[in-house]
Amino acid sequence: MSDARLKEDPAGEDLAHERVNPSAERPLGAIMDARLTRREVLTSLVLSPVLATFAELVRGGLAHAEPAAGGSTLGFEELEGRLEKFHRVARGYDAKVLLSWGQGVVSGAPSFDPYAQTPDAQEKQFGYNNDFIAFMPLPRGSDHSDHGLLCVNHEYASPELMFPRDPPSEPQPSPEERLQERERDRSKVEVMLAAHGHSVVEIKKTGDVWQTVPNGTYNRRITTRSTKCRLSGPAAGHDRMKTFEDPDGLWVKGTLNNCSGGVTPWGTVVIAEENFDFYFSGKPSGSELANHLRYGIKGKPRWNFGDFFERFDVERETSEPNRFGWLVEYDPYDPQSVPVKRTALGRWNHEGAAMVLNKDGRVVVYSGDDRVYEYIYKFVTKNAFDAKDLAKNKDLLDEGTLYAARFEDDGTLNWRPLVFGQGRLTPAFGFHSQADVVIEARRAADLMGATPMDRPEDVDINPVTGRVYASLTNNDSRDIDRLDAVNPRYDNRFGHIVEMIPPGEGKDADHAADSFKWEIFILAGNPRDKKHRAKYHPDLSKHGWFACPDNLAFDKQGRIWIATDQGKRQGETKIGDGLWVCDTTGPGRALTRHFFSGPLGAEICGPCLTPDNTTIFVAVQHPGEEKGSNFEDPATRWPDFKNGMPPRPSVVAIVKKGGGVLGT
Repeated sequence: MSDARLKEDPAGEDLAHERVNPSAERPLGAIMDARLTRREVLTSLVLSPVLATFAELVRGGLAHAEPAAGGSTLGFEELEGRLEKFHRVARGYDAKVLLSWGQGVVSGAPSFDPYAQTPDAQEKQFGYNNDFIAFMPLPRGSDHSDHGLLCVNHEYASPELMFPRDPPSEPQPSPEERLQERERDRSKVEVMLAAHGHSVVEIKKTGDVWQTVPNGTYNRRITTRSTKCRLSGPAAGHDRMKTFEDPDGLWVKGTLNNCSGGVTPWGTVVIAEENFDFYFSGKPSGSELANHLRYGIKGKPRWNFGDFFERFDVERETSEPNRFGWLVEYDPYDPQSVPVKRTALGRWNHEGAAMVLNKDGRVVVYSGDDRVYEYIYKFVTKNAFDAKDLAKNKDLLDEGTLYAARFEDDGTLNWRPLVFGQGRLTPAFGFHSQADVVIEARRAADLMGATPMDRPEDVDINPVTGRVYASLTNNDSRDIDRLDAVNPRYDNRFGHIVEMIPPGEGKDADHAADSFKWEIFILAGNPRDKKHRAKYHPDLSKHGWFACPDNLAFDKQGRIWIATDQGKRQGETKIGDGLWVCDTTGPGRALTRHFFSGPLGAEICGPCLTPDNTTIFVAVQHPGEEKGSNFEDPATRWPDFKNGMPPRPSVVAIVKKGGGVLGT
C-alpha cells in the first residue's frame, strides 16, 4: 500500500498535455477562415511574412532565407547531441556541480542520508527538483559577479527516486502494522512537502570555482510544509479564498510547484506556482465545480496528498485550490521577509515572471500558462517604479492591468484587457468583481478571445532589442483544423519560439502598448527530417538543433540561451536535454549551437548569468527520471555516481577555463 500510495500517477507526465480549455474560440480562427483561403495562400505571389511561413508549411517543409554574410558571434566548438549518464559542456569550459538535493542550507542542517530522511531535516536542506535560478549580487544594489545569493525554486518531488522501497506488506497486516505503514507514508509526504518551495544560498567565487558559504547569513528555506505566505491584491480576503484554517482569506501555508520566476527592478524575487492541480484529490462539486475543472482538478491528482492533509482534498476544503497558481514575491536580502502571493497578476499554471521597466517607468510582467491550448499574459503596473525610494515599490504589483494575448494572422498581436466590467467580464457571465477575474483568469481570457497556444512556458525579454520571446514547449494534440499562423504545426512534438515585438526598440520599447507585432523565431526539431518541418538558420550544423524549448535567458549581447525539456521524447530524438545559444539579430540569427548537455532523464532549467556574463548557472532537474527507474536501480546515479546514492537534482556552475565571457 505504501509504494502505491506515494507512486506518481503513471500518466502524470502527460497531465500538461491534457486539454482543460473547453473554449470553442478558434486559435485566431481556423486558418481556413483567415483573409486568404488555403488555395490563395499557396498561389499568392505577394504574402505577408506570417502567411508565407504558413504556405511553406502547407507545402510540407519550411523554406530558409538565403544565407547572410558573416555568421554567428559565438566562438565555441559545439557539443555532439547524444544521450549520456553524465553531463557534458563545450570544449574550453568547466561545468561543476555547486548544489545538490539534501545539501545543508540553514544552520543546524544534518548531513544528507537518503535512507533516514525526515521532514525537519529536509526543511534545512536544499530541496528537490531545482528549477528557476536568480543570482542576486552581494552587497544589495551592486553588480558584483563573484559573490551573491543563489535563489532556487524546487518544483516537485519524485518519490520513486527519493525513497528506498518499503519491504513488502503482509497479506493481512495487523492493525499495528497498518498504523506503522500509514505513519511511514505520512512522513514521506511531509518530506516531499518540505522538499518543495525555494532555497536561498550564499555563494562566492574564488578564481574560477564557485562554492557555497556555510551557514550564510541570508540562507533560508521556503517550503510548502510550513512557510506562511500573505495574500495581497484583489483576491485577498475574498470569500472564495477563505478556508477552515484561514477564515479571513489572507494567508496560505506554503507555495506549490514553483517553476520559473523573475526579479523585480527593486531587487526582490518573484517565484511562479505552476502545476498546482497535480496535488488536489477529491471530486469537485458545488459553486467551484466549473472553476476547478477549468484548472484540471478532476479527482485524479499526480500525488495523493489529500490522503494525509484535508486541505488537499477539494471535497473537504473547496477553496484551497484557489489559493495556489499565483506569482509569489519575497525579499532574498531579508531572511525574515514574508512571501506575498500577488493576486492582481492572475491565477494559472505560471511558468515564470519576466519583468521589464517600461520607458514610462511602469513595470511590465510577462507570463505563460503551461498547458496545451492556454495563453500568454502580461501585467502592467498602475504606478511607476521609484528608483530613489525603493520602499515605495513594495506593493507595486498589487495594482495594474492584466492582459491576455491574441495573435492575428497578419502578424499583429493585440493585448486584451482582463478587467471586471469590460467585455464579457460582467455579472451576466459570472464575474462580480476583479477578484473573480483573477481567480478565474483562464475563463476570463477565454471570453476575451485570447489565442490558445502550444504550452506557453518561459517568456523573457531581450535587453538589447526590447523584443519578447516565448517558448512553446510542444502540443501533440493540436489537430490540423486548429492550425493558425502562430501555432502552425499539428502534432507539434518539438515546440517553437515566438518573438513578440513591441513598438520602439531597446530601452524605448513600449511594453505597455496594446498592440505588438509578432514573428516565429524558431520551429524546433531536426531540420534534416522533413516531417519535423523545422525552421532555423540555413547554416545550422547537425548538432545545433533541439527539441521542446523551455526556459530562456539573455546575455548582455542579446543572445538567447535556450534550455530544453523533452520528457519522454529523449528516447525519440536520441539527444539529451541541454542548453543551446544563438544570436537573435544579424547574420547569426537563429543559428543555434549546442553548449551543455544534461544527464539521462534530466530536464535543464533556470539558466541564469552573472552580471558580467562570465558564469551561467543551470538547474539539472530529475536526473534519471526514465521509465522503470527507481531509487535502487536508477537510470543514472548522477552527480555522485556512488552505490546506494540515488540521482540528485543539482545546480551546475559553468565558467570558461581561464576566465572570460561566455560564448566566446
